[in-house]
Amino acid sequence: MKGLTSKISKTLTTGTMMTCSDNSGAKVVYVIGAMRYKGTRSKYPKVGIGDIVIASVKKGKPDMVKKVVKALIIRQKKEFRRANGMRVCFEDNAAILINDDYLPVGTEIKGVVAREIAERFPKVAAISAGVV
Repeated sequence: MKGLTSKISKTLTTGTMMTCSDNSGAKVVYVIGAMRYKGTRSKYPKVGIGDIVIASVKKGKPDMVKKVVKALIIRQKKEFRRANGMRVCFEDNAAILINDDYLPVGTEIKGVVAREIAERFPKVAAISAGVV
C-alpha cells in the first residue's frame, strides 16, 4: 500500500456516525474501531482520510443493518494540508464499504473522493464521480 503525500489531520474517532457514499446498501455507518492503529493505552483511536475502520451499519437495507464491516474513509469535514501548502476540506464525513482485499463492495460512489484516496486505492477512484 502506497504512503500518503499529505499531512492528514485525524479527527474521527470511535463513535463517529458517517454517511456511506456507495451503493452497497448501507446508508449510515458507525465507527467501532480502527485497523492498523498504533496508539497509547486508554486513548481513543483517531482516523482520517485514507484510513480503514471497522464499522457497524446503522441504517440501510434490512439485510445490511447490524452487520460489522470494513470501511474506507473518503471525505472528512476537518481541513487537512497537502504537501504544496493547499488546505482541503469537504462538506461531510463519508466512507465506503470495502472487502478483505481492499476493493470496494459497491459499484458506484456518490460524490467526490480526495486525491490521496486515488493514489492509494486506484479501484476506488475508478468508480468515483470525481477526484479533488
